[in-house]
Amino acid sequence: MSKIIKDKVRRYLKETYGHIFSGEKVDEQQLRYTIIKIIEDLKNREHFQIDESAFPKIVDDMVDEILGLGPLKSLLEDKSITEIMVNGPKKVYIEKEGRTTLSDITFENTQHLLYIIQKILSPTRRHVDEMTPFTDLSLPDGSRVNIIIPPLSLAGPVMTIRKFLKEFGTIDDLVARDTLSRPMADFLVAGIRAKFNIIFSGATGAGKTTTLNILSSYISAEERIITIEDTAELKLNQEHVVGLETKPGNIEGKGVVTLRDLFKNSLRMRPDRIILGEIRSGEALDMLQAMCSGHNGALAVLHASSPQDAISRIETMILTSGVNISTWAIKKQIASGLNLIVQQEQLADGSRKITHITEVRGIDNDELILQDLFSYEVEEMDKNGKIIGAWKNHGVVPLLFNRFKKMGVALSEEIFKSALV
Repeated sequence: MSKIIKDKVRRYLKETYGHIFSGEKVDEQQLRYTIIKIIEDLKNREHFQIDESAFPKIVDDMVDEILGLGPLKSLLEDKSITEIMVNGPKKVYIEKEGRTTLSDITFENTQHLLYIIQKILSPTRRHVDEMTPFTDLSLPDGSRVNIIIPPLSLAGPVMTIRKFLKEFGTIDDLVARDTLSRPMADFLVAGIRAKFNIIFSGATGAGKTTTLNILSSYISAEERIITIEDTAELKLNQEHVVGLETKPGNIEGKGVVTLRDLFKNSLRMRPDRIILGEIRSGEALDMLQAMCSGHNGALAVLHASSPQDAISRIETMILTSGVNISTWAIKKQIASGLNLIVQQEQLADGSRKITHITEVRGIDNDELILQDLFSYEVEEMDKNGKIIGAWKNHGVVPLLFNRFKKMGVALSEEIFKSALV
């Protein structure tokens, strides 16, 4: 009975008070009064009975749906949950401490889930329908959302929410969490300050963007930073930050603004730093050309399984972007422009590690020379399922070490010399 009542209340509210679903601020007490009145009117008009003990919960659930996101409210408020995966109305998975489990949260039916999805979409310029059955967007708190609906999704409407960390912490927090060693942290902070061009590589959920956000805090407050993203996710603390976000087309497919469009425009905005939220296509070439032409300190995220794979993906994206350029020319630009690849992984026990800090050292016989400076080597898994491993220093001083001195950045060569870190 409560499901029937909620469906009727939703329908009546949408028809009569449509403005409350547009993201407009609503007074909670007035909303409660309105919902109670609607339910009382429905009782009298349609002559159905409501268990008085269930009445407060029905009202609370409806208020949560309108002011929040209904069944998702408790999951979004739980700070220990990092990801929410809705596989249709009856299966909602969550990620906690790197582990994925099925929650006890469900939606009443497919219509209820679509109602919540539409509520998420309403304040934005995004939409999903048969013509555009998937989209990406951000919640007001910065959490990243992907939505895909039938006929592409066979399980019904599917929604994935990657929750945004309001406090990313510091590099010391990453060291404390054993994401990287202290020498690695010192080197990366120095690399940011010395304006190395760095790509953060890894699979989805590996922690790349979190690491980039933390390291970006070491960019000088005097620098003008331009961020370019498909869906806004980066949160920098500096004052002089200009964020750019792509724009999807309208129903007719017109008005699209791509990452590549934004990257080209950013070069006319007098940037001291350009941060690319994710390299996906032809903007890889624009980024490399910017690096080679003196735009140092560029940072970017890339989905790849290893430093070598990151290089291959960049080459492939450029070759398939419609630009007439040889593989050798691409390699030469990578060797000239890119300095470091920071590879991050989520291991089998759910922990996140920077597994490689790799320098791009040049090109020889048409092949790029990659050299690990630091790495993480997995040794075993203990009886509790925890990964045991060790940080390795490869004893190699980076070719660009002199840049630290030129940029006035203090860093000792000693951090590269010990075998274990």
